[in-house]
Amino acid sequence: MARKQDDMSLDDELTAAFLSDDSNAGLADDGLVESADSTPTEEEVFVEETTEDAWEDETENLPGQLAVDVYETADKLIIKARTAGIERKDLDVSISDNILTISGVLSGGEDDKATQWHIQECYWGEFSRTIALPVQVVEDGVEAVLKDGVLTISFEKEKVEEPKRITIN
Repeated sequence: MARKQDDMSLDDELTAAFLSDDSNAGLADDGLVESADSTPTEEEVFVEETTEDAWEDETENLPGQLAVDVYETADKLIIKARTAGIERKDLDVSISDNILTISGVLSGGEDDKATQWHIQECYWGEFSRTIALPVQVVEDGVEAVLKDGVLTISFEKEKVEEPKRITIN
């Protein structure tokens, strides 16, 4: 005979509240013990599937994000991004207030003749990446080169004067 929620003592409720997730495996949200062979109702399955579908719809509308490497040399800040398959005309690189934005479109992955996809892991479509640069750079002293599928952006680092020591009298 299953216990009603009202029959649970305060000690039982406190014990249930502090059990680990593994220990709560048999407890329902209402504190009652579920049978091990309970299966989700059609409504629960529908809610789960529609939630997953909604998530997939949301992610389809988001632009892809470009992977980058950012590092410094003695006098330069370098950003490298793999941009294989992207033409120069499809890339846009801009900087404002020490924030770099690289965006563009990777086209060519659509195939109207395909009747069934088996694996589709490559990203095709719009992408964007915004990076707050870790050091101050001279925005006019920049060079961008696209070679062998790698975009390399080199900035001259802004000269930062060493702090002057102030003598206290």
